[in-house]
Amino acid sequence: MVKKRHGEGLIREVGFAAPAGASFGVELLSLAQLRDRAAGSDILLKPQRPTFHHLLTINTGVLWHTVDFAGYALEPGSWLWVRPGQVQQWHDLRQAEGTLILFEPDFLDPATADAVALHDPHALVLHPTTGNDHQALDLATRHLQHELQHGHRAAPAVHVAVLRHLLAALVLRLTAPSDHVGSSVAEQPGLFLDFRDLLEKNFTTSRRVEDYAHQLGYSPRTLSRATLAAAGLNAKKFIDRRIILEAKRLLAHSNRTAAQIATQLGFADATNFSKYFQQRAGLSPIAFRTAVRGTDHNSR
Repeated sequence: MVKKRHGEGLIREVGFAAPAGASFGVELLSLAQLRDRAAGSDILLKPQRPTFHHLLTINTGVLWHTVDFAGYALEPGSWLWVRPGQVQQWHDLRQAEGTLILFEPDFLDPATADAVALHDPHALVLHPTTGNDHQALDLATRHLQHELQHGHRAAPAVHVAVLRHLLAALVLRLTAPSDHVGSSVAEQPGLFLDFRDLLEKNFTTSRRVEDYAHQLGYSPRTLSRATLAAAGLNAKKFIDRRIILEAKRLLAHSNRTAAQIATQLGFADATNFSKYFQQRAGLSPIAFRTAVRGTDHNSR
């Protein structure tokens, strides 16, 4: 299911490992199977940053799950989507039964990836479903499970193509009811998509709109207009939001000092970082860490 990656003593990064005997980047397992795999290991007890997607739904019980320092109570009829780069923490897996779907970022076709905002770090995490949507998602899940269990009898290329289509149907159905900003490619013009991807690569080295505009070949004003139309905020605030998100992840889920986080995020020193964080988050880094860790501790 997963493989550990170590580095710099930061939040544990977990990479995808294809199921035994398979070479494709998708897997489906029950929470019971997940509990069995994790038995005797602490891999699910500590915050982790997966490099692949998690789609989680339950049939019975209630499951607490923490994603980017926010706690979610997953109940029957709802889905939780953890995306690569987000920091997650599992809680007591004995309180619920359900299904977990894991897949690598490049497994879906590009059109589907754009349609469901696959690479958006601010995409919706919790997806409640009711009525027909719930039934359709349940059916899509069972189709995917059947193909994973029995589709290997077909030619490998056919098997993978069918898996890709079935997963696409599931995630498209899951995101269709949402009016979340940026949830469809029609709401995200090409310039904004390019900007968002570039920001993901460079947010620790530049916070200037001008730098991104220059690399993309547009004026800062044009870039800001495109970002405002697609995301509801201008380019500068969009950059700030991404940096603050990463800062919150590190504060909530690692023991790095403000000075160490400042260095990692490209600030000259801890004072500069602390002022930047307080202006945008409304409290100091240390106050945020204290508050969020107290909330997480009492959320279960």
